[in-house]
Amino acid sequence: MLAVGSWQSVPMLIEHRGSAPQVHPSAYVAPTAVLCGAVHLGPDARVLFGAVLTAEDGEIRVGARSVVMENALVRGRARHPSIIGDDVLVGPHAHLNGVRVGNGCFLATGAALFPGSVVGAGAEVRIHGVVQVNTVLPPGATVPIGWVAVGDPAGIYPPDQHEQIWSVQESLDFPGTVYGVARDTPATERMSRQVTWFAAHLDDRQVD
Repeated sequence: MLAVGSWQSVPMLIEHRGSAPQVHPSAYVAPTAVLCGAVHLGPDARVLFGAVLTAEDGEIRVGARSVVMENALVRGRARHPSIIGDDVLVGPHAHLNGVRVGNGCFLATGAALFPGSVVGAGAEVRIHGVVQVNTVLPPGATVPIGWVAVGDPAGIYPPDQHEQIWSVQESLDFPGTVYGVARDTPATERMSRQVTWFAAHLDDRQVD
């Protein structure tokens, strides 16, 4: 029987678009986590089981002592890299796509942060909170459980205030920011672009 701590298993490190993950020697990546492309982990960073950090055509940077918990997804894009500061907690099942997160932030279970959003130092996005595209959440702000932050500067609304949220969100251009297309673009065109973009993974290579 193997002694505790003696088993050998390594995370999935993948070279994508010619860039391979860079992990600080003091960082930890769980065996079932995936780091893909230009992902940089700082000192004492932790990426736990099932988390996926995929730098598509951009980069991801995770600062010192930051923790990405189980089954979280962090995506980096060319126009919107994901830059996570020091001492940040990214909770289980959180979704961070092309965001900038300041030092000391707390992003709880199921939080969703969309491209172009900025979360100021020390802010909290609580369980299932949403930070919409191109939204700027000031330092120290709190998005309560299930609420939505939208705009620059952010207004913070309960989820049942759809009309108020939409009155701000519409001008933030979610389709243009996320997909690079107009809102009325047919799904076939939009998804053809996405399929082509993700086809770059056909040339991925696992790093030994």
